[in-house]
Amino acid sequence: MNTSNITNYKPKDFAELLGVSVKTLQRWDREGILKADRTPTDRRYYTYDQYLQFKGINTENDMRQVVIYTRVSTRNQKDDLQNQVAFLRQFCNAKGIIVDQCIEDYGSGLNYNRKEWNKLLDAVMEGKIKTIIITHKDRFIRFGYDWFEKFCMKFNTTIVAVNNEELSPQEELVQDIVSILHVFSCRLYGLRKYKKQIERDEEIAKELQDGNKPVRGTEDQDP
Repeated sequence: MNTSNITNYKPKDFAELLGVSVKTLQRWDREGILKADRTPTDRRYYTYDQYLQFKGINTENDMRQVVIYTRVSTRNQKDDLQNQVAFLRQFCNAKGIIVDQCIEDYGSGLNYNRKEWNKLLDAVMEGKIKTIIITHKDRFIRFGYDWFEKFCMKFNTTIVAVNNEELSPQEELVQDIVSILHVFSCRLYGLRKYKKQIERDEEIAKELQDGNKPVRGTEDQDP
């Protein structure tokens, strides 16, 4: 894995993180207000430490936690959960990262009411979490990952996705797709039911019928 992707930002991404324009970053770079780092090919980039310094956040005595977050949909997938835990602990040991907490969560990636996940987000908002390490984006949330990543950044929390596809069970994706289809099927059924109710209501049906009648004098006009 290229670790530079964890803490380095392209000018566009860094500008969005700070809430300024790319042109402002370019001006700050020229004026020495916020100097960009350079790659060997002379491309500008910024680091997360620069973000913290710009925000005036002291990292020397940072007591916030580094958390491993793992998730599977059901308790029948406990082996998959333990594989995630083992893989991430090995990753952290190899990178010299000290882990303060390891969270094992159960629930669909479509479910926003996961107990441990919500506790983690509460800790993020309380400024207690420095880094969240996950095997894959969908372990954190199935849809809307980019929004939650930016949300965590607002509280100075970085999410590190190691992107191990093998630890993202395919059967979960199938289950989530089935869940989505079920939701839309229920909505379609509700629309059909509502349509029948309208047809049974003589007053509403009459209004719809009158609304569909052509305006007098336009019946014989060419379209």
